[in-house]
Amino acid sequence: MTTTPNDVIYSILDNNLSRIAGIQGAVLLSNDGIRLSAYLLERDQAERLAAAASGIAATMKAISREVGGGRVIRQLVEMDDRYLCVVGCGEGSTLIVVTSRKARLGELGGEAVRTAQALGEWLGTPDRVRNPQR
Repeated sequence: MTTTPNDVIYSILDNNLSRIAGIQGAVLLSNDGIRLSAYLLERDQAERLAAAASGIAATMKAISREVGGGRVIRQLVEMDDRYLCVVGCGEGSTLIVVTSRKARLGELGGEAVRTAQALGEWLGTPDRVRNPQR
């Protein structure tokens, strides 16, 4: 039996994120908003989240550059009924984790960062570079 990269990604997501109370799902995306993998989410929803979350991640990176803040570790969005955690993952990837309000924020943030680190160790999706005009 051959193990595919998607199998490995799903295994890492499941092993780490299933411990979070109230886990609703997660999306691994390239920094330009392309869904690379999803956990507990339908494909269409995962693709919409990836596209929207790439804008959040890019905005936070721009703000950090402006204020000299360095690398953005994670972002936490609190909603009436959900939490959303956005974590940089590798050179060109981002991990989005969605939970219900049952999640403990410390646990959510810690597990999301650990999951992103585990994925980033071998994933390393490089940023897309435009071809220079000739």
